[in-house]
Amino acid sequence: MLLTDTHTHIYYHDGAALAEQIQRCLANQISRLFLPNVDRDSVEKVFNTVKSYPQHCFPMLGLHPCSVKANFKEELAAIEAALDQQKIYAIGEIGLDLYWDKTTLKEQQEAFRIQVAWAKARNLPIVIHCREAFDELFALLEALADDKLFGIFHCFTGTLEQAKRAINLGFFLGIGGVVTFKNAGLDTVVKQIDLSHIVLETDAPYLAPAPFRGKPNESSYLIHIAQKVADLHQKSIEEVANITTRNAEIVFGI
Repeated sequence: MLLTDTHTHIYYHDGAALAEQIQRCLANQISRLFLPNVDRDSVEKVFNTVKSYPQHCFPMLGLHPCSVKANFKEELAAIEAALDQQKIYAIGEIGLDLYWDKTTLKEQQEAFRIQVAWAKARNLPIVIHCREAFDELFALLEALADDKLFGIFHCFTGTLEQAKRAINLGFFLGIGGVVTFKNAGLDTVVKQIDLSHIVLETDAPYLAPAPFRGKPNESSYLIHIAQKVADLHQKSIEEVANITTRNAEIVFGI
């Protein structure tokens, strides 16, 4: 069995703490981890982690919408320069976030368009962060849609209608710890989505699944997310692992 965490910030750790988390992942047969930076300063942390664990960690680069500030074009320039330093597997995480700051919507939209252009030029997927901005994001995606636009809706928590809309635009749904939360409603959506459209993620150290909800998350907890998805689809965890890992291979080209 091979499980893939398609979205983890495990690079926030280093040294012994990082080594211990990697070992716990491997003990749970989670041997592929995809690492999104969030800003210029986190690029080096991602690269260092990938250098330390090249068989297990894979980098993606982008400017997180919450990192879009007045100097966002400088941030983008620094991140774009890093794209050629080593093999990158996706542009991300990028997107829109209107939960924390609605005043930067215009800048977030511009940053998103610029980074989608990077992805298309390099034939890479995009990994999307979307919080309280589905309408605005879908408007952007539909304007940019073509055969080169594809990727993952990271930490998908939308409705069944929004899930279908994302899938129709060429995206996989990144399912994380929220699917294990009581009363969140994501479980009922995931149950109705074919596994061929799903990849698994933790978003560690955020959004830990039950039974660790409220505590720091880590990639080794992906096993609990996989088991929940298996239960919802009445499949074995091995089958869920095989299908979702294959989906990750398709989107990231590995």
